[in-house]
Amino acid sequence: MKTANNRRFSSTLTRREILRRGMAGISLAGLSGTVLAPSLIGQAAHAAAAAQANEKILVILELSGGNDGLNTVVPYGDDAYYRHRPNIGLAKGELRILDDHFGLNGGMAGFERLYKDGSMAIFHGCGYENPSYSHFTSMAYWHTAAPNSGDEYGWVGRLAGEIAPDAPPNYLVNIAARQSLAVRSAAHVPVVFDQPARFTREAFYEERDELNRVAETGSQSNGSRDFLLNIARSAQDASGLVRQAWENYSSPIDYGVNNLDLPKVVSLIDAGMPTKVYYVSYRNNAFDTHVFQNNVHRRLLTYTSDAVSAFMQDLERIGRADDVALMIFSEFGRRVPENVNLGTDHGAANNMFVIGKQVQGGQYGELPSLTQLNPEDNLAYTTDFRRVYQTVINGWLGHQGSQDLLHGEFEPFELF
Repeated sequence: MKTANNRRFSSTLTRREILRRGMAGISLAGLSGTVLAPSLIGQAAHAAAAAQANEKILVILELSGGNDGLNTVVPYGDDAYYRHRPNIGLAKGELRILDDHFGLNGGMAGFERLYKDGSMAIFHGCGYENPSYSHFTSMAYWHTAAPNSGDEYGWVGRLAGEIAPDAPPNYLVNIAARQSLAVRSAAHVPVVFDQPARFTREAFYEERDELNRVAETGSQSNGSRDFLLNIARSAQDASGLVRQAWENYSSPIDYGVNNLDLPKVVSLIDAGMPTKVYYVSYRNNAFDTHVFQNNVHRRLLTYTSDAVSAFMQDLERIGRADDVALMIFSEFGRRVPENVNLGTDHGAANNMFVIGKQVQGGQYGELPSLTQLNPEDNLAYTTDFRRVYQTVINGWLGHQGSQDLLHGEFEPFELF
């Protein structure tokens, strides 16, 4: 099924002034220096050129814990939904109606605006064969794009390696306390940080001056030592850039209760960080709603919806809304029937979302049946989630992708 707003958007924009600092090399979370390295000054021209060339940016938002897709995009037009969920099923009057079959959870005012503006796409029935109901295992499948198998590197990391095999600095940014498997790469070392203001090298006060001097050391005859010095130098540079961007960031946009680290993304985009892919997440298995689901789930969706809507407004404010697409996923949906605790247990197929001004909004993919469930009472997937990955890789970033990238060939949707 596809119902799309055919409205097209102009790609023209007013670009804000880019920070006149170099975008230094690869970096590691927690290994950065306390001051900007002198080498940054000499890289200003490279930074400006990199930022200008980086017209298309992909932001990925992970909803950790297994979001209940049926109570997010609610099939109120299907009686089977209410038969499976006599207590936690959401009545039509509580929803934000999209059409004669679906409505959004009542807390999702921001998503409703995005959908009705034609800038949000909903993908139905996203999943994979032989689904795992383990958070860790299923998330690993989504991170690596390798269901029921394994891969040393994440799909985002492999993507970066294919698009930019020469590993330009600061190509990937992962805002988190620890690096996600999704961005692990053979060629790139992502910038990984949680709190921009504290993105500095940890050391005793007495050691600080010596550590700062390490990054200023020139080339060494020992190749291994030279490699480690380059890592230290680039980490020091990246941390300074992140802190400077955050210090310069100021926005009147209200992101609501939980901003999901999205203002940090805007700060780096506005500062001219030459990053192609940003990866953020709603952490700590927040969406694992086994007990008394409805009130908690509505709050989580409200926080998400408010933050994403604000993010799009903030991008508009800095003149970069035409350059950014946001993809949202969760590691699985929830079981179709409610459980005895007025919650839902781990499920399978789920919704995905892609949001952006260049998106042809609407609904995509075949609807899973609510009457022909799999043996575990879950939705049978109708859309391999890698089709959506391929859609943003090919349609948005303009990269065809090898068969190895997503472990197969997947037809993209005509979304952009």
